[in-house]
Order: sequence, then C-alpha cells, then structure tokens
Amino acid sequence: MLSSDNQKIDLVLPMDPSDLTIGDLLGALADYKDRPLVFRYDGRQVRPGYHVTEVKAGQFSALDCEANPESWSEIFVQLWDVDEGGPVHMPAGKFTAIIRKVSDHVALDQAAKLTFEVSDGVRPMELHRAARPSLVGDAIEVELSPRPASCKPRDRWLKEQAAASQPCCGTSRCC
Repeated sequence: MLSSDNQKIDLVLPMDPSDLTIGDLLGALADYKDRPLVFRYDGRQVRPGYHVTEVKAGQFSALDCEANPESWSEIFVQLWDVDEGGPVHMPAGKFTAIIRKVSDHVALDQAAKLTFEVSDGVRPMELHRAARPSLVGDAIEVELSPRPASCKPRDRWLKEQAAASQPCCGTSRCC
C-alpha cells in the first residue's frame, strides 16, 4: 500500500479532519517513524529545518454569543518555519518523541482539539487546524488550514439540521 511516487494515500483516522486531536495525529504517525513529517500551509511545505518550539495545553471556559457556557481542552503545537536543520524534514518519530517528552511534564489530553501556531519568525503567528495525515511519496504530509472563527450556536444548529435530514433507517438511532 505504500507508494514511492507522489500518489497521495490518506492515513486511516476515524474522524472529521477539522476535529483532529493530538492522539489521532500520534496514532497515525506511529507506523511511519522514519518517514519525513512535512507540514503544508499557504500552499507550500514548511522548510526542512522547521522546529517544534512549544507545545502547550489549555483548558478553556467561555460564553458563546448566545450566553451559552462552553468549555474545551486544546493543545497548541508551535511550528517555527525556518531552514536550520539540514536538507530533510524532521522524521515523524522525532515529532512524536517531542510530544511524548512534553507529556512527561505537561498533562496532554489525547482527545483535545489540536491547533498549530505557525510563523517563519517574520510574519505574525497564524492559527491552523490539521487535516488527516497523508502518505505522499516517501513522506507523511499534514495539511494545515487557517482556523476560522465560528458561531457555536450556529454550528450546533447546522449539526442538528444535518442529523434531522438523514433518513431514519440510515442510522442506528431509530431503527
């Protein structure tokens, strides 16, 4: 199933890529430790010498725009997009080792929302979400896209509308 050409093969993950967690990412990388891990954003790859400069975990409590209480866990992985590490991208195993070392000192909820903070040291840091990792040639690629703002009440309503439009026997909830 592995390919040495530029064919893209999505690694199997059981969820919506917009909700990728650190646990899902580490699980997807587990069998590919020696492969280069390439993050893509703004239509290009991070440079081969990129650094993971910080990993932080947060618990958030807030009120949404309709005054509904919200709470969630989130893990932020900061990528410094520089070319200081040689001609190849960091192996997936090194990335997972960095995350595991952080987890020795900081409690990382494996089911927490995952956000990447990316900067080249010149441009302001930008927040991104990660898509499902893919095997592209000999590398593991993770596409990062800007994390949009959202209206949680609207998001909940859209989810309810989508569920209501499903045929009854198309799901196990009513048959």
